[in-house]
Amino acid sequence: MSRQIVHTDQAPAAIGPYSQAVRAGDTVYLSGQIPLDPATGLLVEGDIATQARRAFDNLQAVCKAAGGSLEQVVRLGLYLTDLDNFAAVNAVMAEYFSAPYPARSTVEVSGLPRGCVFEVDGILVLD
Repeated sequence: MSRQIVHTDQAPAAIGPYSQAVRAGDTVYLSGQIPLDPATGLLVEGDIATQARRAFDNLQAVCKAAGGSLEQVVRLGLYLTDLDNFAAVNAVMAEYFSAPYPARSTVEVSGLPRGCVFEVDGILVLD
């Protein structure tokens, strides 16, 4: 099976040796998105909700570039530097996803790239 690299200027460019996403068959593996503004490459300022919205916007842009949408995401990984922000991130996620929700894990981590407080990755299955 061949793999296809997915890229869009509507999400931040990779800040390391990886692709925004890789499509293998009907499955798209979405790299982690942090709250970087794709136009400036800078971390957005604001609270956890503001950062989570930017990260989900970035993930949504990569899904679109792959020919899909957030509705086709089957799994998410959420990474927070403080699990006290769990409820706020859940509220933001509810703005982007509706039932039936994707499978998900949420993990507290000691640090994330560029000093952000939230990152999201996922798996998208195209119809």
